[in-house]
This record gives sequence, structure tokens and C-alpha cells, in this order.
Amino acid sequence: MLVIKIGGGDAINLDGIACDLATVEGPKVIVHGANALRDRLAERLGVEKRILTSVSGYASVYSDPELIDVMLMAYAGLRNKRIVESFQSHGVNAVGLTGLDGALVRGMRNRGIRVREGGKTLIKRDFSGKPIAVNRKLLGLLLDNEFVPVVTVPIIDERNVAINSENDDIVAVLSAALEPELVVQLIEAAGFLEDENDPGSVVAHIPRADLARREKEASGRMKRKLMAIRRLVGSGSTRVVIADGRSEHPVADVLAGKGTLIG
Repeated sequence: MLVIKIGGGDAINLDGIACDLATVEGPKVIVHGANALRDRLAERLGVEKRILTSVSGYASVYSDPELIDVMLMAYAGLRNKRIVESFQSHGVNAVGLTGLDGALVRGMRNRGIRVREGGKTLIKRDFSGKPIAVNRKLLGLLLDNEFVPVVTVPIIDERNVAINSENDDIVAVLSAALEPELVVQLIEAAGFLEDENDPGSVVAHIPRADLARREKEASGRMKRKLMAIRRLVGSGSTRVVIADGRSEHPVADVLAGKGTLIG
């Protein structure tokens, strides 16, 4: 079992990933982002994107109803279907889904995000939350019949409403249900960088015991990614590799030992 998270940047080589997966045997589940496309659509539609940084230092997008609409266009619409198109063109029988479809990924809406603004601590509430469970029956139906699920946000909350969530957290809850041998995180870098300004400073291996320190020292999107990975590998034998999604053969490179191995 292989779980692959495809980052949402423009430089990710979707056709290269599809080409590689056509040669990889066994069940596969894909989770993808679309942040670059979302931001362009939001700008074209005149929808403001606001970033909230919690008091603990984790950044997230403020998900009001307008942004949820843009997200549906970008993630569930254009990006998801272009990935499915690319996979199908390479002989990978992909099915595009959001967490909403068949209640594939069930979540709990956030009670509020504690942020600091103007010297005060405030609670910000929006349409976002944490994934807590997956529809194993639906996943099993697809995987047992050799389909490749291509999954993205939104997920469905306890009131059956669409909410935003972190795709890295979705990867974690899917992995808890599926127990994959390997989770691959394809990003716009060669791996986890010791120095984010030095593309050549790839860390080859991060032991489980070192993840908490790395997470504390990281910033931006990587900080949240490491938090999700730490929870994923905290128990069990799943290995995680952070690797370059821009290369000619991103998945083949991972299987050849490139990237940052965690665990």
C-alpha cells in the first residue's frame, strides 16, 4: 500500500508522477493540494485570502464561505480533474473524490483558532476542522476493484457541511486506516532542507525522536507538515519520505532512495 501526497504548487510534475505510478504495482491512494491555483482564482474573483497564525505558531487559511467556494473550484474541480486526466492518460484508473463524496473523510469543525491581533488574544471561527475518520467501506470498494482514489478537500463535518482541512492531516487519518508501508510527500524542494534558503541542504534522514525538535524549529507550511508527520509515525511502522515533486520521475526517485526519509 502506497499513499502519496501531491503538493499544490505549480511546479509539481503531474505527468511524471502519473507515468511512474503506471509502473508501480499494488494499491495506491493519492491526496493532493491546489494552493497555487486557489490563490490565482481568488485573486481573479476578488476574494481576499487571509492567513491566520495561531498563538502556537501554526499558519492556516481563514476559510469563510467565499473561500470555500473558491476552494471547491480549485481543489475539487480543476486540479482534481486534471490529475485524474493525467493518470488516465498513463493507464492509471483514477477516481477523483473529495472528503464530501460518500462521506469519505469525516471531520470535526474547529471550535475556534486562538490568534494574537493588536496585542490581544482572539478566537477566530471559520469553516475548517480536523479529519477524524475515513469511510473504509468506500475506500475498500475502490481499492479492491483496482481503482486509484485521488482525494482532496473539502471534508464533511459533524453537521454534514463542507469544511476546509489540512491535506497533511487527511494523509495522516488515511494512513491510520490503511497502514501503508510508505507515505510519500512530493513538494517543491528536493526534500527537507536544513537551510530553507539552500536547495542543496537536503537532510537524508530524520529519526522519529528528532521530529519534535525539527517541528519546533520549522516555520510556515513545513511546520504544520512536520506536525502531521510526527503524529503519523508516532506509532506503527509506516515510513515517510519527503521528496521532489518537480523532477522528471518523482515517484521513481523516491523508490530509488532520494529525498528525506522520516522514521
